[in-house]
Amino acid sequence: MITKNSKRRGRPPGRTLQGEATRQRLFETAIELISERGYARATLRDVAARAGVSPALLYRYFPSKGAVALALYDELSESLARRTSTLPAGRWRDRFVRALEWSLEGLGPHRMVLRALAPVLVGDSEEGVFAERTAFSRARVQGVFRTAVMEASDAPSRALGEPLSRLLYLVHLCVILLWLLDRSPRQRATRAMVILLERVLPSATLALKLPAVRGFMTRADALFEEALLDGRLR
Repeated sequence: MITKNSKRRGRPPGRTLQGEATRQRLFETAIELISERGYARATLRDVAARAGVSPALLYRYFPSKGAVALALYDELSESLARRTSTLPAGRWRDRFVRALEWSLEGLGPHRMVLRALAPVLVGDSEEGVFAERTAFSRARVQGVFRTAVMEASDAPSRALGEPLSRLLYLVHLCVILLWLLDRSPRQRATRAMVILLERVLPSATLALKLPAVRGFMTRADALFEEALLDGRLR
C-alpha cells in the first residue's frame, strides 16, 4: 500500500515489487556510471544502454540525473537517521562524535560516486546540499544532530541547543568534504580530524558557559542561515 509519505522523487505511481526491482537496478547502474565518468559526462541514455532498457523506461523512474542524485541523498539520509535513532545515552559531545563516525561509515561504500558528485553537492543551486530540492534530506540529517544535542544527558537550553546542533551539522559537512578530498592512505587524515574534534569538544563545552561564546554562536548561526540557506535550515 502506498501512502502519501511513502512516495519519493523519481518513483512512478502504482509501484510493484517488479517495478521496485527495476528502479533499484536502474539506480545502481546510474550510480555506477556517474562514479566512472563523473556527473557531467554520464548521460541518462548511457545509463539506459548499459542497463539494457529503453530511455523511455528509464525516464519513468528517473526523469533527470538530478533525480538520481536526489534519490541517493534520500537513501543516505534515511540510512543515517535509522542508524542514529539508537544513539547511546550520554553527553552531547560524545553523541555528536558517534553520529559523525556513523555518518562516515555509512558514506564509505559510496565514496567514489560522492566524489564524482562533489561539484554538484557544493555548488549546484538546484541539486546541491543546500538546494531547496534537497531540503527534506537535509532536514533529516540535521535532525540527527539536533537529537544528539537536545536529548543528551547534559542537553543545553533550547535557546543554546538549537544553534549548537546546527553548527555541529555544519561541522559534520566540513568533515565529509575533507573525507571526500582526503588523499591520505585510507583517509587517515580525516580519522585524525575526528579524533582531534573529540579531544577539543570538552573545552567547547566549558566555553559555552561564557556569555560571549553563547552570543557568538547565536550570531554565527544566523549568519550561516542567511549565507547558505536563506532561512531554510530551521
